[in-house]
Amino acid sequence: MPFAQIVIGPPGAGKSTYCNGMHQFMSAIGRKCSVVNLDPANDNTSYPCALDVRDLVTLEEIMAEDTLGPNGGILYALEELEENVDWLKEGLKELGDDYVLFDCPGQVELFTHHSSLRNIIFQIQKMGYRLVVIHLIDSYNLTLPSMYISALLLSLRAMLQMDLPHLNVLTKIDNLSNYSPLPFNLDFYTEVQDLTYLLPHLEKETSRLSHDKFGALNNAIIDLVQEFGLVAFETLAVEDKKSMMSLLHVIDRASGYVFGSAEGANDTVWQVAVREGLGTMDIKDVQERWLDAKDEWDEKERRELEEEAKARGAAVGGAAGDDVDDLDEFAGPLPDSGIKVIRKNQ
Repeated sequence: MPFAQIVIGPPGAGKSTYCNGMHQFMSAIGRKCSVVNLDPANDNTSYPCALDVRDLVTLEEIMAEDTLGPNGGILYALEELEENVDWLKEGLKELGDDYVLFDCPGQVELFTHHSSLRNIIFQIQKMGYRLVVIHLIDSYNLTLPSMYISALLLSLRAMLQMDLPHLNVLTKIDNLSNYSPLPFNLDFYTEVQDLTYLLPHLEKETSRLSHDKFGALNNAIIDLVQEFGLVAFETLAVEDKKSMMSLLHVIDRASGYVFGSAEGANDTVWQVAVREGLGTMDIKDVQERWLDAKDEWDEKERRELEEEAKARGAAVGGAAGDDVDDLDEFAGPLPDSGIKVIRKNQ
């Protein structure tokens, strides 16, 4: 049974960067992975594309032939793909049991109320794929209460529209320390705690929001989000191995991969680590790593990387070279697991 991630999110959330990073990470831990580009405007993918919707239809052609703008062209292109979904299904059959990442366009209409993407996904699901939606949100949205509440509404609407196992992910969490300090710790935002505490900060954001007519609207929006009680967030720093491992473990549990993967019996230590959730980070760890003590952690990991590089250099040409882990191909700091990897002769 093949597994797949449907990667959605507004423009600038880091969808293509995520697909590239997750593809590298999965390859490093020995999980066979392919990326499918469903964005007809993405003509410069940073990842190796196993299947590209631009081979079927491109945004430039649609805009020229039908005199549509970029947003209308994207919607039309997805309608065209829906009409020719057999093209997509035939391409997916050639991928076998590969774990697939679907890089979707950034127009929010596609995953809030337009039906084409949803219908395409249901066709993929009928092929036997176990799907999970990964909704990416730039962590910059935490810096202003109005943007955070907008992100909550967008996430809630996407969850109701897509009707699949769904994870909301705050990306670029490593950049959060570059912005103004947040009024609350990260767990307030990721767990979507009592939003009434956010109202005074929302009113301070601009004088227009302090007007009485906005007060009632703000309370109604907050009540709506909290009444559903569906929205929560994971965090991600795409270049950090531990952050990627922690997120992939959550994704595997949401999709069911953790209960029956397609990996072989000779799993590497990192396959075991991801499946068992070893080294996963809770939100307090994320708070310390990227906000409270970021400089100290950066320096500590820099020293560890230097020591690992020296150790690898000393082992060049020796038997120890066989113990170098494939995860070294993935850029980023790697915590010491305390486990030595021994390769079996193939």
